[in-house]
Amino acid sequence: MPIPGTPSRAELVAHLVRTRIAGDVATPRENNLSHYRQLANGVRNFWLGLELGDRWTDEQDVLAVMAERVGVNDDPEYRYGQDTIDPELTVDALQRLAGRLRKAADGHQRVLFATGHPGGLLDVHRATAAALRAAGCEIVVIPDGLQTDEGYVMQFADVAVLEHGATLWHTHSGEPMKAILTALEREGRPLPDLVVADHGWAGYAGRHGVDSVGYADCNDPALFIAEAEGTVQVTVPLDDHVLSPRHYDPMTAYLLAEAGLTDQDV
Repeated sequence: MPIPGTPSRAELVAHLVRTRIAGDVATPRENNLSHYRQLANGVRNFWLGLELGDRWTDEQDVLAVMAERVGVNDDPEYRYGQDTIDPELTVDALQRLAGRLRKAADGHQRVLFATGHPGGLLDVHRATAAALRAAGCEIVVIPDGLQTDEGYVMQFADVAVLEHGATLWHTHSGEPMKAILTALEREGRPLPDLVVADHGWAGYAGRHGVDSVGYADCNDPALFIAEAEGTVQVTVPLDDHVLSPRHYDPMTAYLLAEAGLTDQDV
């Protein structure tokens, strides 16, 4: 650590497993199943800004999506112990995400970045924003003075975050993204062509009709369901808060290389 330069696919897969971004991840099976059940039971905090109606009321249907798109164990009788993220599925999703970033770069699109997991993913988003700006994209600047019941909606290093008590805040809520998009519309400014985010920031953007891509952990099924339904374009499966945020650097390098953005200053 870190891998010098841009890793090959095989090198990245090995790195993801070694750092537990994928492979045998820290999130236990019982936590995953609890979250799948709460989503199925309609607990809105687990919907990540989406509107799922009554389409996902069977937790076994949720498990099936997560087994297919994330690589968790597909046995409903396996209820305790280690669970997994398939690193090959992670890299496949990174390649799909790279394709959407390339489209944004080619079209000089307006792109908004946001994270509900600043302790893990802030610099992944920051580096991606810098590369897209260097390629000619407009990185959307959010309106001033926004807040939700949880705190203030701020922007640091081109990434929208929730700030509470002088601290960047972890949140699953879609309300911060709702505040941004509503304020942009109120000011007569165009909505983003693309949102790159995670948690409820990505979910609400897709629900609002904006192209949305992002990252999600194996205990956050809503964004994978949204990808299956077409509300979110790409969801990358990964552990979203590993031991060091530097562990994500090789993944970011691979993503930007696949998107043809490696010559940019990030």
